[in-house]
Amino acid sequence: MKSLFAILLFSISAPLLAQAPKLELPKLEVSVARVTQDALHLYEVDASGTVQAPIATVWKTLTTYERMNEFVPDMASCRVLSRNGNEVIIEQFGTARFLFMSKSIHLIVRATETPMSSIDIALISGDMKHYESRWELFPLPDGGTKVVYSGKLVPNFYVPGLLGTNIIRGDIERMMGAVLARIDKPDAAATRN
Repeated sequence: MKSLFAILLFSISAPLLAQAPKLELPKLEVSVARVTQDALHLYEVDASGTVQAPIATVWKTLTTYERMNEFVPDMASCRVLSRNGNEVIIEQFGTARFLFMSKSIHLIVRATETPMSSIDIALISGDMKHYESRWELFPLPDGGTKVVYSGKLVPNFYVPGLLGTNIIRGDIERMMGAVLARIDKPDAAATRN
């Protein structure tokens, strides 16, 4: 996410609410911490939310990579470069926005899929010093799904120290909110087919 994917950053939630006033966004829990690991100042991200959709619908949304730019804020394009079994190489272009500045982001990542359960994403190359993330899906008793996103990232460009945590938290909230809103959108299945 944004990812950046840490590009995965978002402003689509407000327009969705404006178009469908009765649509209630799923509750989000997001935390971001700045930690030091192996001499790197990393941002550790954890986010979760629930949707009323079954795991198969969530899985299809998260793994239809070519359509992510349709709903992930600040992602200009996302395309599959190769697929080999459960391993997918993906190229992403997007924009990271900090206060009044913006930075173009280009990433090539490896997604390792464990069907209907998790997606592990690792940086191959691009505008990050370090990027890894994980999507996990958990079935709920009511037929819905809990969606969990976690990651560690270090941008390859300056992010202001204390402000960085708040900026990244806002970006992850927007990204996760957009993903969950897309999954919970009543006509999402028709849109994705």
